[in-house]
Amino acid sequence: MLYPFKFKPQLFHKLWGGHTIEKWYDHVPSDFENVGEAWVISDIDKYPTEVINGSHAGDSLQDLLEVYMDELVGEKVYELYGNHFPLLMKFIDATDDLSIQVHPDDDFALEHEGCLGKTEMWYVMPAAGDSSIYLGWNRQMDEALIHQAIADGTLANYLREYHVREGDVAFIPAGTVHAMRKDTIVAEIQENSDITYRLYDYNRVGNDGKTRPLKLDKALQVMDFSPDNEASFTHAEPSETGVVNLKQTPFFTTNLMTLTHKVERDYAPLDSFVAYMCVGGQAEITVRDSEAEDKTVSIQTGEAVLLPAVLNDIVIEPQSSCKLIEIYMEV
Repeated sequence: MLYPFKFKPQLFHKLWGGHTIEKWYDHVPSDFENVGEAWVISDIDKYPTEVINGSHAGDSLQDLLEVYMDELVGEKVYELYGNHFPLLMKFIDATDDLSIQVHPDDDFALEHEGCLGKTEMWYVMPAAGDSSIYLGWNRQMDEALIHQAIADGTLANYLREYHVREGDVAFIPAGTVHAMRKDTIVAEIQENSDITYRLYDYNRVGNDGKTRPLKLDKALQVMDFSPDNEASFTHAEPSETGVVNLKQTPFFTTNLMTLTHKVERDYAPLDSFVAYMCVGGQAEITVRDSEAEDKTVSIQTGEAVLLPAVLNDIVIEPQSSCKLIEIYMEV
């Protein structure tokens, strides 16, 4: 029986991680000093998320796909991706600068890594401090200049820096050099991939006492050297309807839902799953065209809900107020 699925997040200790998102969950390992990432909907092989509600509790996202196939993700999505969920959704809490990095596109990743590439989007959540991100070059680059800047420790001087606040949206196509800086918390929607090529990591030392490895050779093969590409930095302005589009791409469509009262959503025109990531407040989501016992599910900050493609008639009722990122595919 299909119903709205909630998952147990996969948590990751990171050198640069903080102490904000760990407060959202009750299963943080005692030996975690800093929780940097929470993967809330994942089909990555080693780190699949498991259902925590209803009759499928304990089943992984992969288990659901093998049983329900296109009923879960949509006919066209299933034709393209088969028994692999196409997206990875996570929250990131950075109290230190992340490495300057780049991700490959699908063609390069499939040939060299055996998986999808990584185009991604960040939605900025409230965080302490003066936060910023690096997104793309600020001038035309070449390999010689990049090598010299890495040697000099000046690579960041060649990147566009954006100061961020809640509601900012960064779209990061594969090939775009970028980095999240300290005191930044984001919700991230991306292709189903965990491939990152580091260019520079501030000579940071890992838990083993060694500097973390770079992948400069591959990074130079996949990066865009131009300051002009499809990367974008925008702000989500409030809408009278409570729903505003954040980004529409070949990989995902995202909308911000700012809810103060009950709303209805009709997903019948879509041939896709719908996911919600809660970036503020809490709400109840009810499916009216399901006979399942678990057709109502709650969601609060740091959680995600996956709505199967065959369920279309939805009511979302916020508890005072709530902000959700609505995610689906248009293929």
